[in-house]
Amino acid sequence: MNITNYKTLVFDCDGVLLNSNQVKTKAFYNAALSYGEVAAQQLVDYHVKRGGISRYKKFEWFFNHVIPRQQGPNIEQLLQVYAHEVLEGLLTCEVIKGLDELRLKTKDANWLVVSGGDQQELRHVFSERGLYDFFEGGIFGSPDSKDEILKRELDSQNITQPALFLGDSEYDHQAAKNANLDFVFMNYWTEFGDWENYCQKNNIVVTSTLKNLFIE
Repeated sequence: MNITNYKTLVFDCDGVLLNSNQVKTKAFYNAALSYGEVAAQQLVDYHVKRGGISRYKKFEWFFNHVIPRQQGPNIEQLLQVYAHEVLEGLLTCEVIKGLDELRLKTKDANWLVVSGGDQQELRHVFSERGLYDFFEGGIFGSPDSKDEILKRELDSQNITQPALFLGDSEYDHQAAKNANLDFVFMNYWTEFGDWENYCQKNNIVVTSTLKNLFIE
């Protein structure tokens, strides 16, 4: 494919720009561990199956469906434990190779981050890691959902067509489809266990490197 044809590039963060999926999976487990290993693993399983959904929705599910009558730390306390561990991981995990080259190849395109991660946290991390200026279209995250963000940015014409979403989860694909954006599945750090079958069934372009996204 020739990515230079697109006016807008929308990137997911975890598993696409940063090798942070495992960071967040571990943080969910550790945050919920005060309620026992079984409960913590249930939260992890729910999280992995719903990649791209905000932490707030996942912890709400945990309190409503896994531990509704148990005594222990409240949702705000678990969110604080989770956020502390995630921030440390995001500041040190691997960054995707080739961003500089891709930015040069798509210098006329508007770049955005649309993530399930906390928006303020993302902006802090991208600033600290020298990534903020790549994304002049903005860095967006929860508590707004990806569907809400994409609709808002399309309505404001911050996202203009043709536009491409680069993600690593089923929800990323569904959000892109709902917003009428083209989609590429980035498979190198994904936690989506059935990604091969899903992408084949839905005729999704798959790549493991940014270099595969443009034609010399």
